Amino acid sequence: MRKLILVFVIILAANQGMAQIHEIGIFAGGNNYIGDIGPTNYISPNNLAIGAVYKWNRSPRYSFRASFTYGKLEASDADADIAGRKARGYNFENSVKELSVGVEFNFLDFNLHEERTVTTPYLYSGVSYFGYDTLVFENGSSTAQVYGTHNTFAIPMVIGVKTNISRRLILAAEIGARYTFTDDLDGSNPVKDKAEFDSLKFGNINSDDWYVFSGITVTYTFGKKPCYCGY
Repeated sequence: MRKLILVFVIILAANQGMAQIHEIGIFAGGNNYIGDIGPTNYISPNNLAIGAVYKWNRSPRYSFRASFTYGKLEASDADADIAGRKARGYNFENSVKELSVGVEFNFLDFNLHEERTVTTPYLYSGVSYFGYDTLVFENGSSTAQVYGTHNTFAIPMVIGVKTNISRRLILAAEIGARYTFTDDLDGSNPVKDKAEFDSLKFGNINSDDWYVFSGITVTYTFGKKPCYCGY
């Protein structure tokens, strides 16, 4: 994951000389996973998530965005609303370290040089690359065990609303689901090519896992006043 952080820093440094408005700040909130263990709620944060975010505002309507976010994932069948899961009694803990890059689109013009308060809903999507522990349920254990690590991609789908709270500070609240290209965040479908793991798979092995970050960002704006092009 050091490589992910290095890429994030390079992205920030490469844009410092641009005659545009930049934002840099922090993300804080919660996260939850959606998969084959525990509750089936789509938005139900049960662990802390923190991160850093950078935006390069190309126009009042869209920005290029990069972020690095860390969150812990856990779920237990004891909290499930499905009888079969509750009777099974599995539980797991994991974490994700995510680098995400993409485009943020504002529904309304969000000109950072307006003297008045400006508010707009927005959407963000792009591509995420994240690392996590690979898990498996062995020897009759009801708690997933770590047997390695893995990195893969996810598609972020984020909706939020933001407003400028001063000339330099912007506050945003957002909910972002990530569709992952793996079904092993919970240990239900071990990705490692081990024949003995085949019999340990369970749940819907044709449906990949999701995780969700929900929270707020506070960003500080800096850079020269942009000459927004009509993009």
